[in-house]
Amino acid sequence: MSDVPEAKPPVVTPVRVVTPLRVVIALCLIAPFVAMLWVGSYAKVDPAFIGIPFFYWYQMLWVLLSTALTVTAYQLWQRDQRARATTKGGTDA
Repeated sequence: MSDVPEAKPPVVTPVRVVTPLRVVIALCLIAPFVAMLWVGSYAKVDPAFIGIPFFYWYQMLWVLLSTALTVTAYQLWQRDQRARATTKGGTDA
């Protein structure tokens, strides 16, 4: 046994970075919740669209918008992960 202490590898903690792209992703995911939880903004009958009261068609519109925003957030997240992997120099995604 030698008197030299055993070398321990350094502990690497992941760096959490808030980038503008991640803010956009968060906004894409939060917007549908805010829109649906703010009931006072759409709790009315007029304007009707093809005979459907505003209350109903507004919610159905948000189903489509939520889908589009979620797909957009997913694609942006994939782009962000690829960019982080290439700047880190690794091959992990």
